[in-house]
Amino acid sequence: MNEQRRQILQMLAEGKITADEAERLIDALEREQPESPSGATPRLKPRPKYLRVVVSSEDNFGGDGPGRVNVRVPLQLLRAGVRLTSLIPAQALTQVNAELSKSGVPIDLTQLKPQHIEELIEQLDDVTIDVDQPDAKVQVFCE
Repeated sequence: MNEQRRQILQMLAEGKITADEAERLIDALEREQPESPSGATPRLKPRPKYLRVVVSSEDNFGGDGPGRVNVRVPLQLLRAGVRLTSLIPAQALTQVNAELSKSGVPIDLTQLKPQHIEELIEQLDDVTIDVDQPDAKVQVFCE
């Protein structure tokens, strides 16, 4: 990660800029970067903006034909959720963490930081999940 990108993420973490502003700045940085030197691999895929979940099934779910669910979640929503955790009082975070743990979701929301979500989103770019069953197909991917 280059220094300018790191500075943008630091400003985001400190609350000096919004996630939208950070995204615009990072996009501008990517456009301004000079051509890759020989031997370097250029970035082929654009930065993902959505997490897509598609479920297709032969079951009609009570309707007239095959069932289909198509959900497109903006990754910006993840970023906003991380920023919102900073507004939750510490006592409430402790209670939320305890309930999540009881439900089998061992996540410590006090450790969730904006720079972590950016790293997660970078890794999501490479994630594609396909589940095929005789009567259903589930796909999860970034676009």
